[in-house]
Amino acid sequence: MSLRVILSVEALEPHLSGIGRYSWELAQRLPLVSGMRSLRFYRNGEWIAEPARLLDTAGVPLWGNKPLRWLRKRNRWALRLRDAAVMRGRLFHGPNYFLPSSAAGGVITVHDLSIFRYPETHPAERLRQFERHFRGSVDRAGHIITDSETTRGEVAEFLGFDRDRITAVPLAASPAFHPRPAAAIAPALTRYDLVPQGYALCVSTVEPRKRITELLHAWENLPREIRDRWPLMVTGGAGWLSDGIRDLMDKGARQGWVRYLGFVPEEDLPLLYAGAALFVYPSVYEGFGLPPVEAMASGVPVVVADASCLPEVTGGAAMLVQPEDVGDFSRRLEQALVDAPWRQAAVEKGLGVAGRFSWDRCAHETVDVYRRLV
Repeated sequence: MSLRVILSVEALEPHLSGIGRYSWELAQRLPLVSGMRSLRFYRNGEWIAEPARLLDTAGVPLWGNKPLRWLRKRNRWALRLRDAAVMRGRLFHGPNYFLPSSAAGGVITVHDLSIFRYPETHPAERLRQFERHFRGSVDRAGHIITDSETTRGEVAEFLGFDRDRITAVPLAASPAFHPRPAAAIAPALTRYDLVPQGYALCVSTVEPRKRITELLHAWENLPREIRDRWPLMVTGGAGWLSDGIRDLMDKGARQGWVRYLGFVPEEDLPLLYAGAALFVYPSVYEGFGLPPVEAMASGVPVVVADASCLPEVTGGAAMLVQPEDVGDFSRRLEQALVDAPWRQAAVEKGLGVAGRFSWDRCAHETVDVYRRLV
């Protein structure tokens, strides 16, 4: 079967989010899957010849540029006139929730329902976008992809969608995430004033549902000698309603037990993972939870919230906690840092669980969904 597909790449930008990473991996790997005849890329009203340029801060200007808004409207109108002809015979995949009006029968990926479950954690503009366009995209979709079986069931119940029209296709860690000897990562870590096994790590957007506040309180409650030996490093973007979290982080930074690294360069992130003594991910709602998988693939013990899809995705390899119970959370963190038998078992199990996921598998299973629709 010969497939002609259009992939939307509006999530591609220099600092990749989880959805951006997913879109980028598909953009690279789909053309390599047997049966794919052609793949074109679409972004906010224009055709993209080279998606890699969207990852370059010196690349083409993006549509968010105010002086280009009039051109954006004009091009969207022009594309509306010709899209139907271009898309005829092609399957459109919107990996970021939405399908254009001319792409009926296509595929959308619904990563999670946080905008409905936790609307207070999203900016008003994004809420309006979903109010205007999400239901129409669902009604046009021939099939929905989710990142986990947990989310598949949730989406089916929430949307009243037949489960047979929803497929869970798991994400994966990049091959760049793997165990590394201390000597291989020490030079890079010195740029952050860190040493291998001398810190704990949390990679997360800083926003309420990620439960960073609870993590900070739990870390503050650790014995002084534990906090001093393993300060907490937090890296990721500053999300919605993050001011209070940052205030607490600033307090911890003054006391020396936490540091906010913001975004780190793409090439440094696997090294930062591999050097961590512990990875913590207390988010109470995820569609997949890619950072814990990246940590397990890096050979690092993992602690996650016992919530949403995280028990499914970590497959019994992670320590499960209730972040809202700050006292118990703190005790479990101490155990995860000092209990050598648990740590060794967590590393071995985690490598096995992470090894079951791959971006090649994700691409092949995505193409299997396309074949069912063509």
